Amino acid sequence: MIHPSLRPNVFVVSGDRARASALAAALPEVDVSFIPDAETLLRETHVKVPAVTLLHTGTPGVALWEVLPLLRQREELAGTYWLAVGTHGLGELLAAGADALISDMTPVDGLALQVRTLVERSRQQGAALDRVAQLQRRMDTWEHEERVRDQLVHMLVHDLKNPIAAVMGLLEIVMDDPGVPEDMRDLVKTARDESQHLLHLAVNMLDVRKIQAGKMNLKRELIFSPMFTEIIELACGDVGSGLRDRHVRVDVTPGMAPVSVDPEILRRVLANLLSNAMKHTITGGVITVRVRPQAGGVQLVVQDDGEGIPAEDIPNLFAAFEQSRLTLHGRFDTGMGLAFCKMAVEEHGGSIRVESVRGQGATFILELPSLPEDDLDDDDSADLLV
Repeated sequence: MIHPSLRPNVFVVSGDRARASALAAALPEVDVSFIPDAETLLRETHVKVPAVTLLHTGTPGVALWEVLPLLRQREELAGTYWLAVGTHGLGELLAAGADALISDMTPVDGLALQVRTLVERSRQQGAALDRVAQLQRRMDTWEHEERVRDQLVHMLVHDLKNPIAAVMGLLEIVMDDPGVPEDMRDLVKTARDESQHLLHLAVNMLDVRKIQAGKMNLKRELIFSPMFTEIIELACGDVGSGLRDRHVRVDVTPGMAPVSVDPEILRRVLANLLSNAMKHTITGGVITVRVRPQAGGVQLVVQDDGEGIPAEDIPNLFAAFEQSRLTLHGRFDTGMGLAFCKMAVEEHGGSIRVESVRGQGATFILELPSLPEDDLDDDDSADLLV
């Protein structure tokens, strides 16, 4: 292979030096080297990498077709073109790996044209391989940076979870102490809610990275109507005490066909949507959670009567590090919660969308597919229905 920025080398392997001299005169733009035999060719290819090597069939010594397979195995010669020249013995060289054949009766100008074409191919191949190497280096750098980021996220989450949980526990104890003045109790409640929010941010960041890396393995279970109610209640508890200042209405259709989901992931999705609804509603606002059957699956709706989402914010609402510019509470958010919701729902084979009118609240709609009929007929499903 010839590097695109270097002057190309051309080897002429022949018992007649005049052949190399004639070709050098016809190709002043390349360096032509005379190689008298196969043994010299083996040595010289360790010193220089030829763009093209002309193998004359009448060369004395070891037959060229015997050494050509060895040369073709060498990685540094992968871009070298091997041109067999002669009238007899071309078949052996072609079988040994020659790239092209040409008669030794061809005029030198014709031979030079053929060599020039092969040199240009080698140059192009060198340029292409250089670009591939640059892209590979960039990819290696990117993968290294991704690994560093993943390690940092894991470190942050695992190192933060325990102290945050400890702080939340201590704040709960303080809140339950009847001797704490009411004005101080409100401050403790705010501290507890913000600690819960910080924990959600850290865990969502970790889960988004897991899904992006394809490392989140869903632990699916069959979920029936009563279990949806339980999951919603648990999600409400995860959001924190802020929901106590809102009216949360839950409406789950009884007797629905089961869907196969990871209950813990669904709980996290609903907790994020409830937290988002709470963030955009005032004290005394109404948040409604509905679960309804639909053709091919189940629809979950989380609706609030808050300020709504500006139309220009909706297209990017589920992207990480994006959030609506309009919020009642001015709390900074990474947008990881809604990004996690979208990725988690799509990981289940479902979809999520939002509908909102400015000043009339927002409605998040999740659609999860039901089980295929053959899955409903298996033994595990039968045991669960007993």
